[in-house]
Amino acid sequence: MHQLVLHPDCTAGPIRSISAQIHPTERGCEAVFRVEGDMDAIVIPQKTAPERMDNLWKTTCFEIFWQPEGDSYYREFNLSPSLRWACYDFDDFRLNSHDAPVEQIEQTCTHDAHSLELTASVDSALPLPASVALNAIIETKEGDLQFWALAFADGKPEFHSEVCRALNLAGRL
Repeated sequence: MHQLVLHPDCTAGPIRSISAQIHPTERGCEAVFRVEGDMDAIVIPQKTAPERMDNLWKTTCFEIFWQPEGDSYYREFNLSPSLRWACYDFDDFRLNSHDAPVEQIEQTCTHDAHSLELTASVDSALPLPASVALNAIIETKEGDLQFWALAFADGKPEFHSEVCRALNLAGRL
């Protein structure tokens, strides 16, 4: 598991740690996000039917950014504890966003008072080798947003920055 770090501009809150892992598969990837802390103090979207939906990042959700090595193109996945999801392709840094083709995203999410775990299996063409970001947005019940990532560029939290794509996945499964 890779440890995510809280953006330095965010105040410490009810979450002690977030870790994540990702593995490429023949059909896409599998990822796991684990949150440790006071789950009663954060917003956890209610489970609903899995469907594509925009603006999941406005509350607690998890993200994967996947950029093929040597390319400016990248794909963004948003994964919600509600089981809703989104997937976007970009030609370059926040340029020409459009819905990306996805065959299927299967998610499970479980939590108790002290932890939350979201697993996702993504069925979407994902070229290797690639630089990958694993991110989390946590909304507290007081309305604050916390931003977690493998790494951050200087300045405001910006998950689209290549600096966040700190994990390199090899070209072979």
